[in-house]
Amino acid sequence: MGQEVSAVPETTKPESLSERSLPAVADYIKSGKARKVVVLTGAGISTAAGIPDFRSPETGLYANLAALELEEPEDVFSLPFFKENPKPFYVLAKDLYPGKFHPTISHVFISLLATKGLLYQLFTQNIDCLERAAGVPADLIVEAHGSFASQRCIDCKTPYPDDKMRKHVSRAEVPHCEKCNGLVKPDIVFFHENLPSLFFDRRHMAEEADLILVLGTSLTVHPFAGLPDLAPFEIPRVLFNMERVGSLGSQPDDVLVLGDCDTGVRQLADALGWREELEAEWRKLVGDEEADRQLKGSSKRQVELHDEVSQLVHDVDKVLHVHDVSSSGSSSPSPEAVAEKEPIATTQQEVQQSGSASVKETVETTTGTEEVKVSDA
Repeated sequence: MGQEVSAVPETTKPESLSERSLPAVADYIKSGKARKVVVLTGAGISTAAGIPDFRSPETGLYANLAALELEEPEDVFSLPFFKENPKPFYVLAKDLYPGKFHPTISHVFISLLATKGLLYQLFTQNIDCLERAAGVPADLIVEAHGSFASQRCIDCKTPYPDDKMRKHVSRAEVPHCEKCNGLVKPDIVFFHENLPSLFFDRRHMAEEADLILVLGTSLTVHPFAGLPDLAPFEIPRVLFNMERVGSLGSQPDDVLVLGDCDTGVRQLADALGWREELEAEWRKLVGDEEADRQLKGSSKRQVELHDEVSQLVHDVDKVLHVHDVSSSGSSSPSPEAVAEKEPIATTQQEVQQSGSASVKETVETTTGTEEVKVSDA
């Protein structure tokens, strides 16, 4: 536990931990040495909640949107495309909007860190607001790619009322500004938009951390991907992920916990003696039925997720009208026809952390980024 595919020789001793393992991380926390814990999260932390990530090869939104013959599947989250045709985004937003999904035990673990006064800052790439739903204080969260928590006009920047936004999204309707009639968009970061200034204002907190926890992210999208490397060399960094990513596993105090996030978090909670408290808080928050649903086998959950994503793509397809019958009577293949030709596997691991060949990297500038993913799987 903690040495899988590490690049550090076993003979190299850690500088701050007694050994590279979760029990050693737990001892480090219990000793009082970890008072400024910085947590970094990606889409892998939310997959057990039933939210599809964006770039998994089989169940990710981008892979499924590719069947619609858009110039690029990411166009649905492109600002120029949104300005031309915002309807496809709102069809997706209807099923991704906060309120439908519940926090995972990993989200509640982060909230528990805050309750115990240990959470220094949470940086998340997710737009689902599940950290907030789990009880993490808003002032401890940096939503690096924005979120559905607020919205405004893309022209005059006037905020749009939450209650009216919910009504429009629930009907997959496009809201317009009450002041100038411009398009209204949630404050999530699309391509061609800068990251929130709060990200740049607070990323120095990663330099001040005495423990870094990384959960469910491929660390391929910059500048977010560079946050773990800001921590001092001797500071422990713990990765909960399906595979090794970034520079994690290259330093003496790196601990790698490979597998789904919730399993790894439970192991750390066991080592800390927090397991009973964590499970109780989670079930109290989400209810026994939802807790049991999240706990069932990943294969069954992947089947359900594939069905949900397929329906989402079908709904977007209706809006785009990309499969209209041509004058010759032929038509482009529907997403269902594509699926029949190339059956989608439904037994893959919960989170595929490798990016596709067409992944766009962000380029950091003095004021933000030129291009950024909406969410990082």
